[in-house]
Order: sequence, then structure tokens, then C-alpha cells
Amino acid sequence: MPFGPSFLSGLLFCSAIFVLTACSEKTSETNATAAPADENLIQLSDAQLKNAEIVTGTLTQRPISSVLKVNGRVEVPPQNVVSISVPTGGYLDETDLLVGMNVRKGQVLAVMEDQQYIQLQQDYLTAKSKINFLENEYLRQKDLNQSKASSDKVYQLSEAEFRSQKVLISALAQKLRLVGINPDHLSENNITRTVKVISPINGYVSKINTNIGKYVSPTEVMFELVNPSDIHLVLKVFEKDVDKLYIGQKIWAYTNNQPERKHLSEVIMIGKDLTSDRATEVQCHFRQYDKALIPGTYMNAEVEVKNNQAYVLPEDAIVRYQGKQYAFVQKSNKEFLMSEVNVGNTENGFTEILSPAPSQHNFVVKGAYTLLMSLKNKSEE
Repeated sequence: MPFGPSFLSGLLFCSAIFVLTACSEKTSETNATAAPADENLIQLSDAQLKNAEIVTGTLTQRPISSVLKVNGRVEVPPQNVVSISVPTGGYLDETDLLVGMNVRKGQVLAVMEDQQYIQLQQDYLTAKSKINFLENEYLRQKDLNQSKASSDKVYQLSEAEFRSQKVLISALAQKLRLVGINPDHLSENNITRTVKVISPINGYVSKINTNIGKYVSPTEVMFELVNPSDIHLVLKVFEKDVDKLYIGQKIWAYTNNQPERKHLSEVIMIGKDLTSDRATEVQCHFRQYDKALIPGTYMNAEVEVKNNQAYVLPEDAIVRYQGKQYAFVQKSNKEFLMSEVNVGNTENGFTEILSPAPSQHNFVVKGAYTLLMSLKNKSEE
């Protein structure tokens, strides 16, 4: 049966499609066979291996010191904070203090005024003026009693009055000293209605709680002074980390505003009780106190924990990709698998490997970054 030209043309077209399809499927199969089963696996040729200068090695053990990060604040120990008040109360008549102002020991902080100061001086001078009469009467009654010219009752009464007056004078003298008046220099010619409030320390003013003309009660704190000679760093350390600390341990502290400026201090006391959030306070002393660190300043701190034996790789063996860290494991002479690792502290060029668990695998210790570039460039192609 003869075939026309159109039939022959159709037959040729179908044959061409079949051949192209077969070739395409064969090419796909070939490519699938050549592609690695793991996208993190890279296979190098002899030339690539030589050019990359790959060096491998196993995990080794080295002493690595870890860093514990904590936070805290600058504080003044209680013995270096002084609250200034007036034991008998009074009106504030004069002061020129400002918060932050430096003060010297013995400096006049304020002048107080009140009529009770006058009354206290009057009582003292009056009591003192009677003491000579009572003493002479006591001595006279004593002589009379010894000669049986006076009864024991009269003698004992004179003695009691004399001794009571001495007690009164002594008590009033102490009250005068309490408000800042020296009874040894007091006379009827120098009675004053004012008293001076004197600074007991060298330091600076941290608080002012009063003003001119205000009445200050005996229990009210007028000023607060701070002696900056002994400022502490108080750290908050959780229960799980307390056993990592010891007395004399070095601390490097820094503020949020100046993280690059480290302040060296050392642990001087570790708290013995825990708060509700399972933490304790650790007292640290600055080696050299910076006056810019005012009490209340929030600080971060790094504590170097004792050296521990750890499995490590050279720092160059660790590469970072998409926020994670990897090391290359040698699968064969020319094959390397990029494996994720969990790392710890880095010290003296070595990085602690926390996971996976230690094994006898060989890791790429030199040339890891070259492998990463080759692997990811190939993936993009």
C-alpha cells in the first residue's frame, strides 16, 4: 500500500520526539546519579584537594576557662552611708548643700534654730549653779553626823540630793553634746538659740530631704552622705552558678553605655541565702574605683570560671553559615561533610566543642572556609 508525503512527514516528526525524550531522560538520570545525596557533602577532585591545602585532625583535650555572665549594680555598704538628723529636732535656719556636693569631715552642713536649745542650756547652767551649795551642805552634814551632832536621816538626804544633782548635770551635759554644744565652754554669757550640724565624714551629698524654714523632727533624715572610699559591686548570681564562684575571684564589669571599658573587681563575699527567684548576692570590691560609677548604676559582669578539660578544635576549623556554626568531617580521602556543632568558649586559638559527642572522626582543621565557599557556590549553580 503506497504512503503519501504527509504520512511520511508525520512519521519522521514522531520519531524525532521519541529520540529527544529518550535523550532528555537519560541526561536527567545521569545528573541524578552524579548529584550528592546530602547537600552538605562535598567531593573534591585531586586538583581541588591539592589547591585547597586541606589539613585534618581529631578532637583534642585542652584546659578551657569558661565565662559566666551576670549582672548587678553599684552599691554603698551600710557603714559608708550616713543619715544626718537632729536628735532634738528644730527649724532649719541655714544650709548651702546641693546633691552631689563634696563635703569634708567637720564641715558645717546646716544651722538649726529652736527655743528648746535655749531651755537645755538654761537647765544645765541652773543645775550647775546649785552643785556647789549641795556639795557644801553634804560635807557639812557628813561632819555633823560623824560627831553625832546630826541624824543619819539628814545626812543621807543631803548626800542623795548632792549625788542626784551630779547625775542631772552629767545627763544635761550629754544632751548638749548631742546637739553640738560643748558644755565645757558654756556660760551665762554665751547662750545661743542655734546649733550647727557637722559632717562626720569626708564624702558627698546623695540626698536632701528638707529646706530652709522647715521644722525637722528628731526621727527625720535631713541629708544623706556617702563615703566613696569603699564602693561595692553587688552581683545577682543564680543558684546553679554559685558553686562556680570563690573569694578572690576576678570580675570584669562594664556598663551598658561603655561595654568596651572594663572595671576590674574581685569577689569578697558570697551570700549564704537565696531569694524567691533562687538567686543570691555576691559582694565584689573594685580594684580601682571610678567615680563615674555612682551608686545605683546597673552593670554587666563577666566571671572567668576555673579551667576545665574540654574537647576542642582549632578556631579556624569552625565556620559560620546562616547563623549556625559548622565543622567539616572527613568521610573519605576526598569527601567532606559539613556538620553543625555547638561550641563553647574560645581561648588561645582553640574552641570548645559541646556537641556532638566526641568521636574518632577526622575534622578539617585548616581550609574549612575554602570548603564552605566551594560547597555553597556549587549549590547555587
